Amino acid sequence: MTAAATISSAGRPRRLGRALPGAFWVLILLTPAFVSLASVSFYPIVNGLYLSLTNTSLITQDQEFTGFANYVQLWGDPQFWNAWWHTMWFTAASTMLETLIGLGMALILCEAFKGRGLVRAAMLVPWAMPTVVTSKMFGWLFDGQNGIINYILLHAGLIDQNVNWYGSTSTAMITIIIADVWKTTPFMALLLLTGLQTVPNSLIEAARMDGAKGWITFWHIRLPLLMPTLLIAGLFRALDAFRVFDLVYVLTGGGPADSTETLSTLSYKVLFSTLQFGYGSAVSTAMFITEGVIALVFVVYLVRQIRRAQ
Repeated sequence: MTAAATISSAGRPRRLGRALPGAFWVLILLTPAFVSLASVSFYPIVNGLYLSLTNTSLITQDQEFTGFANYVQLWGDPQFWNAWWHTMWFTAASTMLETLIGLGMALILCEAFKGRGLVRAAMLVPWAMPTVVTSKMFGWLFDGQNGIINYILLHAGLIDQNVNWYGSTSTAMITIIIADVWKTTPFMALLLLTGLQTVPNSLIEAARMDGAKGWITFWHIRLPLLMPTLLIAGLFRALDAFRVFDLVYVLTGGGPADSTETLSTLSYKVLFSTLQFGYGSAVSTAMFITEGVIALVFVVYLVRQIRRAQ
């Protein structure tokens, strides 16, 4: 009787294991990871969306559900649109420059020459530097009184007096874009170099044997095959550039006269300076929606390119 019970109890787990599909066990094993991710990412997003529908403020101690009142106020807020346009301009300019310069660097590093490995390693130094260090360094380089950039331009005869680079509304954003391009172009070059190395050398050699010049080979062979990698790298860089914060906050703080204010710095000021959690969450949500639209445009174009290549 005991032996029969033992055999019966031992057979149940086996039958149970056979009855449950493999996907169920995978889901059980992944549950701890899902719970951890939900607690640190999904919950804050949902909570931020909820706060954007309230008038929560730590100063007035208000916390009432107001619906879309914050978004109505946001739509008519010139400070928000000023930061939105600055963010879009920074994203477009930095992504385009970093992609073009990074592509040129990748094309050079794709060729065989003496010391290529050392050049590849040295290329990553700007990208490896902390953004705060880069901000302070460019603050010294573009200083309006004692900066080395003014010194070089004055002695080269390109300017006749010192330029207040990040202290002027006309040049502050340009200075930030230059700093970001210097820091992040190696990242784009590395991604594009990886894509170029996947292009079969046989195609390039065949084109050269047929008499195709370097530009023709690049335009008709390398670039079409590189396009998916180019779009993915551009997507990563655009999303990263759109949420720029530390470079702007350290170098200009959003000034002068809000000429370099971005959505990240604006939401930070609203949330932690004025302690208006409701309105600040609405700014952050609008930023999140804009990033989603940018990502959607890149993904749609990427899918079209992949289908066209097939």
